[in-house]
Amino acid sequence: MYKNILVLAICNALIMSSTSLTMTSSALVGYALATESIYSTLPLGITYMSVMAGLIPISLFMQKYGRKLGFYIGAASGLLGGSLAAMGIYTGSFFWFSLAGIFQGFSMASAQFLRFAAAEVVNDEYRSRAISWVLAGGLVAAFLGPSIARFTNQISSLPPFTVAFGSIIVMSALVFAILPFSSLPIPMKNTETEDRRPLTHVIILPGFIVAALCAMIAYGTMNLLMVSTPLAMQASELTFDQIAVVIQWHIVGMFAPSFFTGHLIHRFGVLRIMLLGIAALFISIGLGVSGDAYWHYLGGLVALGLGWNFLFVGGTTLLTEVHRPSEKGMVQGLNDFLVFSVVATTAAISGYLHFHVGWTVLNLVTVPTLIIAASAIFMLLFMRGRSSKATA
Repeated sequence: MYKNILVLAICNALIMSSTSLTMTSSALVGYALATESIYSTLPLGITYMSVMAGLIPISLFMQKYGRKLGFYIGAASGLLGGSLAAMGIYTGSFFWFSLAGIFQGFSMASAQFLRFAAAEVVNDEYRSRAISWVLAGGLVAAFLGPSIARFTNQISSLPPFTVAFGSIIVMSALVFAILPFSSLPIPMKNTETEDRRPLTHVIILPGFIVAALCAMIAYGTMNLLMVSTPLAMQASELTFDQIAVVIQWHIVGMFAPSFFTGHLIHRFGVLRIMLLGIAALFISIGLGVSGDAYWHYLGGLVALGLGWNFLFVGGTTLLTEVHRPSEKGMVQGLNDFLVFSVVATTAAISGYLHFHVGWTVLNLVTVPTLIIAASAIFMLLFMRGRSSKATA
């Protein structure tokens, strides 16, 4: 059991390191390669579109052929994506660098299922801990990915970030090397006999609407601001080392709270923790519009990660309360598709908005969506309160 969890955790750390490296550097590479600066975040948008498009196919593939083969294909896709990205940077080709995002995105999509694989190799009582241990790879990635980007730029005479994106080849190869040490079962077919409700019936439930809406807004707000942060910091004449540290601590803010978010939800209720996440996102926006010093970006991005964690984890928890076991594949698949549709869109337009309206306005445009999310949560709290009084 522990060997399987360790292998999955290492795989997650490696793939997430590739992801954090891409998050840190992609907009800067796009800015250097694109014919117009407004297209600087387009490659990252393509990456997230690929994640969105790959989630359902890779899930169905794993259901039929097993998790391990799906992870092998994801690693192969990451290897190809790293090769194309490094070649695109070396040759100065924006096209090849953008094309690499398709394969990098599919690799990231496969990694979304590492936590589910962990849950399948342990007993029920260890399930939450197994998921947490695998997700802890995100903390390793917070430091490894940006550090690779920073140090390879210092030691290489090649065009900036060539070696950094080439390192994705190595990390993908390491996934290939350690996967054989795991024993992952082929997922069993669903034997539930419970009747499934029509999807249209589930998606009009208040719980689903709030869960999906808040997950979309959490990821959309986080991604819109995070993708543009390197561009804003560069415009503020801050160094790449400072940019890398800010992204590192942003990722720490995203993943470190996961070790206690579940406990907070259990103690205070999921909706209250989601409201706390919205408050953290407002703090991030406040820091973003109040100045352009290094500490503004650092504090803002940490708060952004924390707010994302509380709102997204809370939304995911709420989602599990509204569907039956026989409906989880259908409902969760739709939820993830909606979320990554927003992720892809915000990544693609972040650079455009940054260069046309500026960093301050970019922060402020997220405020209406956060107000909508808070209003939806308060409405659900009110409805649940009335329902409790009616049954008392």
